[in-house]
Amino acid sequence: VQLQASGGGLVQAGGSLRLSCAASGGTFFNYAMGWSRQAPGKEREFVASISRYSGGSTLYADSVKGRFTISRDNAKNMVFLQMDNLKPEDTAVYYCAADQVLHKVIVVTPEYWGQGTQVTVSS
Repeated sequence: VQLQASGGGLVQAGGSLRLSCAASGGTFFNYAMGWSRQAPGKEREFVASISRYSGGSTLYADSVKGRFTISRDNAKNMVFLQMDNLKPEDTAVYYCAADQVLHKVIVVTPEYWGQGTQVTVSS
């Protein structure tokens, strides 16, 4: 499975961005999907996940709960992360993740990673 993330950029605090991740090379609906992020000098951390098939189950890190929304479009083989009310501490490289086991996405050990997209939030 190949993952291509896009949509990052520079935004002021309080602003919004929508990240996209296009998947190819696998049966997309069979994979749980998620987003993780890594800030300079820090370890990669879980941000959000969505279950495979219909995506009926989502999970968020406490730090983004109520501000970020993950969704998937199985017809387009894509997963999205809508980020609202962004804060400077959200600045990081965001990575798309995929695995047939949801738990592995949550604990940041998925089988597949995208290449990352930079999100910078200015104060």
